[in-house]
Amino acid sequence: MSEISPISVPQKDKNKTDAPVTVMTFNLRFGLAKDGPHAWEHRKPLVAKILEDYPCDFIGFQEVNHFQAEFLTRSLMHHNHIGWHNKRIERWQNNLILFDSSWECLGHRHFFLSPTPDIPSRLPGSIWPRQCVIGWFKKRNRHLLMVNTHFDFASEVQQKSAGLIMEFIKRFPKGIPQIITGDFNTTPGSPAHRCFKSQGFDLVMEGESVTTAHDFTGKKTERHIDWILYRNGLSPVSKQVIQDSFNGLFPSDHYPVRASFALTTQASHKP
Repeated sequence: MSEISPISVPQKDKNKTDAPVTVMTFNLRFGLAKDGPHAWEHRKPLVAKILEDYPCDFIGFQEVNHFQAEFLTRSLMHHNHIGWHNKRIERWQNNLILFDSSWECLGHRHFFLSPTPDIPSRLPGSIWPRQCVIGWFKKRNRHLLMVNTHFDFASEVQQKSAGLIMEFIKRFPKGIPQIITGDFNTTPGSPAHRCFKSQGFDLVMEGESVTTAHDFTGKKTERHIDWILYRNGLSPVSKQVIQDSFNGLFPSDHYPVRASFALTTQASHKP
């Protein structure tokens, strides 16, 4: 089991009556890939075990085929989901947000990372038509904006994608706590990361020696490309990279990243 690293929280924030919000980002690995011993059929029960052992309020999944999406929704019976898109295309890769049913989704949108975000399209220089899903959630008096995405490979495309996400967020209520999960295919300090930082986002485990992409090897790579970003009154209280393996097999070629947040302020949620 992976160790959870506690984060020191100021005393004034330890008196919160609401439980922390727990979030995971998880690149599931494209289920149609010809991965031999790491094929989806072998990994499926391992993914189910991870989801059972590490419960979350919100999980941002990337690289999800339709049959994998069906598996996830069956495995997480107490979660609802947003982001399932275009079942007619067999090789479609979904970005999904699964959320505990105690949270109400007040609105959500699916965007392409392109100048024409409402139709299947891509930025110049992007190999694939990348996407993001955004949901606005409420639980009692708490509001949260969740974003889940998957960036392409070129640095310039990643930077433009970060800028587009900031524009998409503006279509939702301002000031509420916001979390972005995803596979960004780049490491902290990159132009995309600096774009998010310039807009007030912090990164869980920034400045630490972190591996999240390991290509089914379990070896340390320093490729911290799976991120959880946050801003607007959120304070991390725990963080972990889930490195569990099962008889030498891993649930994915990426480690899931999980963090819990206290809401240090309840910002305005007016549209």
